[in-house]
Amino acid sequence: MSTSGLKAIAPVPTANDFLDIVLSKTQRKTPTVIHKNFKISRIRNFYMRKVKFTQDSFDEKLSAILSEFPMLDDLHPFLSSLMNVLYDKNHYKLALGQLRTARHLIDQVAKDYVRLLKFGDSLYRCKQLKRAALGRMATVMRRQKDPLAYLEQVRQHISRLPAIDPNTRTLLICGYPNVGKSSFMNKVTRADVDVQPYAFTTKSLFVGHLDYKYLRWQVIDTPGILDHPLEDMNTIEMQSITAMAHLKACVLYFMDLSEQCGYTVEAQCKLFHSIKPLFNGKPVMLVINKIDVTRLEDIPPESRALVQEIIDSEGVLSIQVSCYSEEGVMDLKNKACDALLAHRVDNKLKGSKINAIANRIHVAQPKPRDDVVRTPFIPDAIKERKKYDKNDPERPRLLKDQEIEEGGAGVFNINMKRDYILANPEWKLDIVPEIVDGKNVADFIDPDIAEKLEALEREEEKLEAEGFYDSDEELFDSADEREAAEAKVALSHKVQSQLLKKSKKNQARLPRTAGLRTLTELTDELTKAGLDPSRIQERAEHLAKLQAAQRKRKRDEDEDEEMDVDGEGDEGWEDSDNDMDVDSAEKPSKKRVKANSGNVVAKRMPRSNRTFAGMRDEAQAARATKLRNLGQRPRNMLAKAGESDRAIKVKMPKHLFAGKRKGGKTDRR
Repeated sequence: MSTSGLKAIAPVPTANDFLDIVLSKTQRKTPTVIHKNFKISRIRNFYMRKVKFTQDSFDEKLSAILSEFPMLDDLHPFLSSLMNVLYDKNHYKLALGQLRTARHLIDQVAKDYVRLLKFGDSLYRCKQLKRAALGRMATVMRRQKDPLAYLEQVRQHISRLPAIDPNTRTLLICGYPNVGKSSFMNKVTRADVDVQPYAFTTKSLFVGHLDYKYLRWQVIDTPGILDHPLEDMNTIEMQSITAMAHLKACVLYFMDLSEQCGYTVEAQCKLFHSIKPLFNGKPVMLVINKIDVTRLEDIPPESRALVQEIIDSEGVLSIQVSCYSEEGVMDLKNKACDALLAHRVDNKLKGSKINAIANRIHVAQPKPRDDVVRTPFIPDAIKERKKYDKNDPERPRLLKDQEIEEGGAGVFNINMKRDYILANPEWKLDIVPEIVDGKNVADFIDPDIAEKLEALEREEEKLEAEGFYDSDEELFDSADEREAAEAKVALSHKVQSQLLKKSKKNQARLPRTAGLRTLTELTDELTKAGLDPSRIQERAEHLAKLQAAQRKRKRDEDEDEEMDVDGEGDEGWEDSDNDMDVDSAEKPSKKRVKANSGNVVAKRMPRSNRTFAGMRDEAQAARATKLRNLGQRPRNMLAKAGESDRAIKVKMPKHLFAGKRKGGKTDRR
């Protein structure tokens, strides 16, 4: 985990803000209306819900803080030690432990008071228990003022830490203050570290990045270290010690032989020996800086002997650079990166994992079967081929040459048709039309169009030879045959239309009457089609006679019944009988008028009044109607259609029916 992984921590509120957040959330998210005349179980549940919701809110907020802050034991040793140096491990763990205890206490308070609320016997008792529960929770949180303030400061500082990845390839720069560490970092990376001519300009770890051999490297600039015991070192120096102890990096120990940094060569050599145990298992480079002022050859023999002792140490490489004149800076970067790569490969080869892989790999080495020397065969055509020379006027022309001649990159446009393979090379420059007669040509491209055209022409020739295109008069010997053929065509059209209608049965249809045909029209169509309609005609006439007879019989029965009811006898109906004989069977009968009275009888009246069904008499039916109207009166007053009608016809603001009050204006509530 890198320090960049520590940055996604939400802000930690103060104790008072914490209380405001939780209590206002409880007020907003839980019901607020309770009355003393509610059932006691409802009152208890109301207040128990308040207490539980508050406890859940505290629990959620505290758990989020505890989960977001990293556990030091789970971090990389470098990050754990760095946080110990910067924030004091004991203080950090104590603050998180206090919040964990506060969460537990709040859970216990809620649990106790919910148990007491189950036995609350009145609204007043339940309300006092709820107030006591929330008050005790608030007291517990107020006591966490200091841990919350400390954790917020830690969070702000963590967010400003450089993003150091302890597992990636790293160059670690160390040495006395003001020996040129930050200057070197500014030269080789894109970082912008402050450089000043006084000690301890760099007060914390700085990280820059560089690319070498297509790999990303991080360079860490550490604050200067003074040669004194570990317990006497300050926080700034301890950051450097932590980085050197825990990061697997190439250590660049900078020395200033000109002593402009304010420290003697002897003191700088002594510091190297004192922190040398931290360099175990790491490639080390002694960097002699500021050679534009003083070189190794220029210093006194005593000082030179001390420096030479370090150079002769095992595993120490030496290089002289000047960050001012940039002499040797890039050479130092390359050597340091190569040294670290070689060291990482050696470590992997020494590990146990490499043996498990190497045992499964067999590298085949070819062995000569005799002493004959077999040189590689190169064809003469290849040997004699003329090498490409861009100054040779007879050289083969490349596309690059054409590009330069025609304006260079950005102006030159490559001809995509240059490599077309066509029957005639001149066709390459033809312009292919895209739109012809307002239509897209691509829509009509058919690769088999030539074959289809030939097949169509052959079919046309065959039809012409068979006389398919001869005139209509020659095909038919008589007018009857022509009519019969036309009828057949008409019939086939009709069948096709029926099929079309069936296929479109889900579309809007014509009304049934729009397609009716009379018997005469039907027989004419069938005759034209060359069919005999006589049987259909006979059947239709037979059915029409049967229907007329049925209608006449029914009419006679109705008239006899009406005459029996009126008591008029048979005499009064003679005229209408004569009229019915005259009428055709196909026409329906009109309203009949009695001979001796002006009353019109449209239809027979029912024998009983169904409105009185189930009633003893009209008085009882009137009473039932009155009771029904009385029962409907309350709903009519509310303008409701029935018992299930929940519509509220009175136009009032929506919030008056929306349940609980929300935050905002209260002038209309």
